[in-house]
Amino acid sequence: MFDPVLNLARHVSLRQLQVFEAIARLNSFTKAADELYLTQPTVSTQIKRLTDVIGLPLFEQVGRQVYLTDAGRELQAAVEQIFRVLDRLEMTVSDIKGLKHGYLRLCVITTAKFFAPEVLGRFCQRHSGVDVSLKVTNRDRVLERLVANKDDLYILGQNPEREIDMVTRPFAPNPLYVIAHRDHPLALETDIPLSRLVAEPFIMREPGSGIRDKVLKSFEDHGLKPHVRMELGSNEAIKHAVYGKLGISVLSLHTLIHETAHTQLCILDVEGFPLERQWHIAHPKGKELSVVAKAFLDFLDEEVIGLRRDLDKAYSRLTRRRREATAAKAS
Repeated sequence: MFDPVLNLARHVSLRQLQVFEAIARLNSFTKAADELYLTQPTVSTQIKRLTDVIGLPLFEQVGRQVYLTDAGRELQAAVEQIFRVLDRLEMTVSDIKGLKHGYLRLCVITTAKFFAPEVLGRFCQRHSGVDVSLKVTNRDRVLERLVANKDDLYILGQNPEREIDMVTRPFAPNPLYVIAHRDHPLALETDIPLSRLVAEPFIMREPGSGIRDKVLKSFEDHGLKPHVRMELGSNEAIKHAVYGKLGISVLSLHTLIHETAHTQLCILDVEGFPLERQWHIAHPKGKELSVVAKAFLDFLDEEVIGLRRDLDKAYSRLTRRRREATAAKAS
């Protein structure tokens, strides 16, 4: 007897369902391709094959906007159930194997890439049977993935302002400092008023960045507005712009950990800075964490001492010239 469900299972691949889920969640073929590290033609081909199996169109496009059809909405609900079952199976298998085998999916905001890979590396050295994946993106995309339960754990620079059903806790400091080229006229000054920075060209992160929102709010709270010369999509690009003396910026001290004693950057002594923030580790509320995820949470607590030590060293290197100049004036 013909079983349509069995026939569908035989002809639909898990990859096709992953592609479909990403498009349905992001409302975009382009964003889905970017998230899954696929080309747009590959995404389109996967959806065409899936559509041929279903026998009905799954998406309709009006202008540049993608919408689910009735069949698409039904498939979306089914896919969500399938992925939940697979997640539970993966977690159960990991629990059975313990830490001899397992998988950890970690998604972090862009700034966390300056320490997250090293932390993951040390975790894997301790638990050699564990495989890991690391997704690095901006805050908005991290929150999208958290809501969709795409990963095991998430690292955020701050708790989101909008209401999200999740469990989160701070685990390490994440201070924000004003940085400039070491030859900047303000490099050796102390107690610089925030109003003095308004005249300086500012290099800002792109919309969707948590640091950008924090900096703009800090200025707004004082009735000020920074002069934004340019917006860049990564902390590395901002550092190179500051190297080139294109302006000043505000960055997490974590992005400066690997600057040497001969760095061209310095931390300005600005009133009201650093802006104190905390790193947060989060997961969706109600999510059953695997043995591997729980072990990583415990390991992260152990890493805090080392992270604080790295921050202290970076701060010392980036303020050395000002401290020496201040000491020379006092003597």
